Amino acid sequence: MNIGPLLRAEWTKFRTVRGWVAGMVVAALATVGFGLLVSSGIVCGGAPSPGHPRGTPCTAPLGPDGEAVTDRFFFVHRPLAASGSITVRVTAISGAFAGLQPWSKAGIIIKASTRPGSAYAAMMVTGRHGVRMQDDFTQDMPGLPGAVSAASPRWLRLSRAGDTVTGYDSADGRRWIRVAAVRLAGLPATVPAGLFAASPARVSGPAASAAGPPVALGTFDHVGLRGAWPARAWTGSDIGFPSGRASAGLGGYSRSGGRLAVSGSGDIAPAVPPEATVMPIAHTLVGDFSGVIAVAVVAAMFVAAEYTHGLISVTLAATPRRGRVLAAKAIVIAAVTFVAGLAGVAAAVPLGERVLRDHGNFIAPLPVVTEVRVMAGTAAVLAVVAVFALAVGSALRSTTAAVTAVLAGVVLPYFVSVALPILPVAASDWMLRVTPAAAFAVQGTSPQYPQVSGTYLPFFGYYPVGPWTGFAVLCGWTAVALGLAAFLLRRRDA
Repeated sequence: MNIGPLLRAEWTKFRTVRGWVAGMVVAALATVGFGLLVSSGIVCGGAPSPGHPRGTPCTAPLGPDGEAVTDRFFFVHRPLAASGSITVRVTAISGAFAGLQPWSKAGIIIKASTRPGSAYAAMMVTGRHGVRMQDDFTQDMPGLPGAVSAASPRWLRLSRAGDTVTGYDSADGRRWIRVAAVRLAGLPATVPAGLFAASPARVSGPAASAAGPPVALGTFDHVGLRGAWPARAWTGSDIGFPSGRASAGLGGYSRSGGRLAVSGSGDIAPAVPPEATVMPIAHTLVGDFSGVIAVAVVAAMFVAAEYTHGLISVTLAATPRRGRVLAAKAIVIAAVTFVAGLAGVAAAVPLGERVLRDHGNFIAPLPVVTEVRVMAGTAAVLAVVAVFALAVGSALRSTTAAVTAVLAGVVLPYFVSVALPILPVAASDWMLRVTPAAAFAVQGTSPQYPQVSGTYLPFFGYYPVGPWTGFAVLCGWTAVALGLAAFLLRRRDA
C-alpha cells in the first residue's frame, strides 16, 4: 500500500479528535504564556529612580561586528596619526584585591576611539597565558609563552600603517617575532594609543569576597614612540566605567624616571557573565517545556488510544505492512507539532523580548539567521519529541509510560542542569551531551571563547555541544525508540 493514503488516513484520525487538536493549541499557547510569565519575573538593574521606576536598565556596548562586549579598562594614551609604532618593555604584572587572574592583562593598545566597543588591536602580557595579541574583542593570537618578571621581561610592539596594525613581541628587545597583522576597517586618521591594564571580575571562592574587584598592575619601561605622534602629554582615562562607579577609581598610573606603572580593573573581551549582564534569547522560550509535556501527551495518545479502544487491529488489518503505519503516524504527528510549535515560538520570542526589555534587561543582538535557527530549531525539537513519545507509546502501549519517558529524558535533565542547577558543572555537561535534553542546544547563541574565563552555563546561552549536534542526539534517541517500536509492532499481536 502506498504511504500517501496512510498519511491521509492518519491525518483524518488526528483532526477529527478534538482533544488532540486542542492539545496542540494548548502546547502553542503554553509556550507563549509560561514564557511570558517567567520573563516578567526577570528584572535587571539597580534601585528604582524617577527616570527608571524599575531600576537602571542593564546594557552593554556593541563591538565592531555588532556583538555585545565588555570594554572597561584603564588607558594611558596619546594621539597617533596615520602611521607609527609604540614599543615597551613589561617587567612585571601583578594583581590586587583578588590576586592575579589568569586573564589579567597589561600592555599596549591602538584603539579607534575611547568609546566603549570601538575597534582595537592590543599586545599584552597576561596572568597565566603568556603574551597575546587580541583585536576587536573576539580574536586572540598567542605570542611568547611563560610568566613575565624583571629577570624575564617581555618586549611588546604595535605598528600602525593606515588601517593595518601589526603586533610583535621579543624576549630581549633585539630579535622580534611578528605575532599577527590585523586590519581595523575604517580606523580614523588620528587615534588614541598607549598603555593599558585590566583584570576581569571572574573569580570565585574566598577571593570573591575580597575588598574589591580584581585589579591588574603592569610595570613598563623603555617606552619608545616612532612615527606620527603629535606632541601631547600622556592622558589617563577610565574607559567604559559609569560615572561614579567605585571600580572606576581603581585605575591609575604613575611615572618614576623612565618607569610607568599602570593599574586597572575590567576587561576587553566578548560580554560573558558575570562581567556583563546579557540575556540570551532562550530566556523567552522557557515556556516550551510546558509545550513539550503537552505534545508528548497528544503524541502518545495518538497511538496508545488505538490500543485502548481496540482500533489498532482494524488499522493493521487494512495495512499489513505495520512499519508503514508507524511511519505515517510519526510523519503526521511531527508535521502537526512543528506547525504548532513554530506558531508558539514565533509569538513567544518577540513578546518575551519586549517584556524583558521593559524590565531593564539587555538582550544580546543576534544575526537574523541565528534567530531563525533558534525558532525553527525549537519547533523541530518539539516535533522530534512528539515522535519520541509516539514511539515509546507504541512500544509500551501506554500514554503514561510515554509521557514519563519524555519527562525523564528531556525535561528532567534540563531542569537539574539549567533551570535548577543542583549538579556539579561536569555532571551537568555530561547530561546535556548524552540525554535527549541535549537537543535544546539549538537555543544556544553564545560561543565559548577560550581567551575569556566566564560563567559558561546554558542559563546564559552556552551549551556544551553545538546546536545541531545536540539536536542529532535527540534524533538518535528517537530513531532507537522508533526502531524498537517497529520491531515490537511486527512481532506482537495487535
